[in-house]
Amino acid sequence: MKVTVLGSAAGVPTPERGLPAVLVEVEGELVLFDCGEGTQRQMMKAGYGLCRKMKIFITHLHGDHIFGLPGMIQTMNLLNRMHPLEVYGPPGLREFIEETTMATMSEPVFDLTVHEVSEGEVFRGKRYRIEGAWGDHSRATMAYRMVVGEGPGRFRPRRARALGVPEGPLWSELKSGRKITLRDGRVVESKDVLGEPVPGKILVYSGDTRFSPNIVRLATGADILIHEGTLASGLKELAEMEGHSTAEVAARVAKKAKVKRLILTHISARYPDTRVLEDEARKIFPRTEVAQDLKVYDLKS
Repeated sequence: MKVTVLGSAAGVPTPERGLPAVLVEVEGELVLFDCGEGTQRQMMKAGYGLCRKMKIFITHLHGDHIFGLPGMIQTMNLLNRMHPLEVYGPPGLREFIEETTMATMSEPVFDLTVHEVSEGEVFRGKRYRIEGAWGDHSRATMAYRMVVGEGPGRFRPRRARALGVPEGPLWSELKSGRKITLRDGRVVESKDVLGEPVPGKILVYSGDTRFSPNIVRLATGADILIHEGTLASGLKELAEMEGHSTAEVAARVAKKAKVKRLILTHISARYPDTRVLEDEARKIFPRTEVAQDLKVYDLKS
């Protein structure tokens, strides 16, 4: 599980920071959170092609988080992309892509599917799953929790035999986490024959939000929390009014959620020197750093 910050600016890009986007690579598949303007170029600079298997998860429909989508889709078209592309996000995303974006370009040569999502499980695949929770911004915004590499515990054959489960298809059912019914009517659940579950690696991406108990719950136990810390506390009234978090607020979320590492992103152009944000957050949550574009975090799953 390799995490690359592609863009970490708030609202407008700067010479050092592109607009919001975070890319995760899981066993050759790409998962992109948000797609600010210029994201496709950042992907290229990071060494990622646009024709690979990929899903995109959008937090909300403000321009700095979605204006990279039209250009990316257009470039994929010009490159004759073959893999399908699925885009997930809050209500209104389908209209933006299918009516606004598609009106300015030719029909995609690849399958493009838009999923409008709500809280709860958003996607589940073999390698990872993603769930969402509403944040608190000036418009509907979805935070995402990505869990990679989790699985059931080790199967215990002796325990299965002791319970009278014959070797064969029923063992496979139990290994997959399902319960079975034996010929004598007894029910055996997977937990009866499996060891402790294997925990996955967890990434949580907040999008834009004020302090939100929903995001605290979503981020509980995460290995990495990427949370917006747009402003310093000296501008907390402005942050609250515009639906954003200060670095201090992000640190409080990280502390309450007991995460392992906090990365501050969505950095205002007011802060060419981000030490004020980092210092502010570290007083509450020491394992904090400010995002840097194209920095890579490698989480072994």
